[in-house]
Amino acid sequence: MSALLSVEEIVGGYASAEQVVKGVTLAANVGELVTVIGPNGAGKSTALKLVAGLLRPSRGHVRIGGADVAGQAPQAIARAGLGFVPQERNIFGALTIAENLEMGCLFERRATRERLAEAYARFPMLAEKRRVAARSLSGGQRQVLAVAMALMGRPRVLLLDEPTAGLSPKAATELFDLIRAIATGGIAVLMVEQNALESLSVSDRAYVLVDGRNHLDGPARQVADDPDIRRLFLGGRTHQQPGHQHAGE
Repeated sequence: MSALLSVEEIVGGYASAEQVVKGVTLAANVGELVTVIGPNGAGKSTALKLVAGLLRPSRGHVRIGGADVAGQAPQAIARAGLGFVPQERNIFGALTIAENLEMGCLFERRATRERLAEAYARFPMLAEKRRVAARSLSGGQRQVLAVAMALMGRPRVLLLDEPTAGLSPKAATELFDLIRAIATGGIAVLMVEQNALESLSVSDRAYVLVDGRNHLDGPARQVADDPDIRRLFLGGRTHQQPGHQHAGE
């Protein structure tokens, strides 16, 4: 069975002459939490933007449920079932929590009331603070709001770019638990993270990108146990040259 999200040999960057992503392949299925890790400059966040339509790929395919959406506008990709939570500027600070959540339902206004009720039931903290300006929230609470906004569109696939960046260890752990629960609830989640070892501990599978290419992939536990990966994220260097490998090979 093909994956719900299938990214095949995608290439692109911020300018036609600058290919940050040089042929990345990723996949995520229903109920899976898949983490993408790699050193700074590996192309992780750029890959997510290419998938979400914020950047136009020069080559490759992005399929959601078998339909190729590569190169389409972000709104069209969202309607195809993709939600995206960027690392920065992912909430509207001057708006209330309720107004932020309503922004997440732009394409289906008639469903706003029903989905607000669902969001408040799922995230009691947001219900308690619904009339409060979003800028008053803590860092962890802002990320919960950003995720809740994305879920208002009822995506089949959820992309998360560095969701725990800048959070305290406690807030990061709570957010990882929330993301794990979202995936288990039936959404395909693809997450880019620098908090590598903790993100791998809650994930099903993982990809490691190096220099805009797939370097290694496999079950998250095997990737976390790979000695070269541990050295990489402890400031060391890998002994092998980049190439598309599978954990355990």
